[in-house]
Amino acid sequence: MLKTALLHPQILSTLGESGHGSTILIADGNYPFNTRANPAAERVYLNFMPGLLTAPDVLRGVLTAIPLEAAHVMRPDDGSEPGIWTDFRALVDVELQPLGRFEFYDMARNPDCALVIATAEQRIYANILLTIGVVMPDA
Repeated sequence: MLKTALLHPQILSTLGESGHGSTILIADGNYPFNTRANPAAERVYLNFMPGLLTAPDVLRGVLTAIPLEAAHVMRPDDGSEPGIWTDFRALVDVELQPLGRFEFYDMARNPDCALVIATAEQRIYANILLTIGVVMPDA
């Protein structure tokens, strides 16, 4: 048993193999994660049953293990702001960067996407693409 907040061995391994500029897709239950993400990315299926696990639950755990440089979210076609963005903002320390649906898909298909985590999040547009930042040395 580890003493860290994040325990999932496959996620920990992939994060350990990733670095600055690598991206992590946390996808809601409606996201086409097998066809709209980098085919070479590691896939982790945490969509056990509706609502377990949620996107914010997974985001909270991932953020304990990485420095965050950027966070992109999928914007609805009508330009509205999904309620889940409030949850995301409460967890990240960077400004959310909205992308249109197909722009988001293109970014997730990029070879830099190292990890795709499928959640059972039921809210729509609850997808977030994290860019790993830099761990700064102690002064």
